[in-house]
Formats: sequence, C-alpha cells, structure tokens
Amino acid sequence: MTVTIELPPEKEAALLAKARLRGLTLEQWLLQLAENASATKAPLQAAADIVLRRMRDVSAEEEAILPADGASQHDHYIYGTPKREQ
Repeated sequence: MTVTIELPPEKEAALLAKARLRGLTLEQWLLQLAENASATKAPLQAAADIVLRRMRDVSAEEEAILPADGASQHDHYIYGTPKREQ
C-alpha cells in the first residue's frame, strides 16, 4: 500500500533531516515511529494507576500542605500564571 501525504517543503525538509540524523530513510523512520507508537499504547487506567501508586509515597504532612485547588488551578501552580476566577 502506498500513501501520499502532501506537506509544505519546509515540513518535508524537517522530517527528512530528522530521519537522516538517525541514519534512516524517511520511510524507515516513519515506520519505526508507527511501530513504537502502537507498542507503547497503554490503557488510560495505567495513568491513574501511576498517580495512585506515587501518591501512596506522600506522607500525611506533605499531603496536608498540597493546595486544595491544585487541579482547577494547575496552570497557576505549574507555570505561575494568575489564578483563574471560579
């Protein structure tokens, strides 16, 4: 099966450069990316399991100082943006 993807010349050049850095043709590199993407797909539950597993290591004292609005104001705590009005 042959697939043609239309790309602007600058995008095509960037992809070719990335493939060449790895010593691959563009086709080889794209096939490798596709194989890796399908091999590493995990169910969404896996992310929740990781969070829950890591939270078990948080002490009660550390948990007590976590902000109550951490989820709704995550941009503020991660990037320092102003808090959003609720």
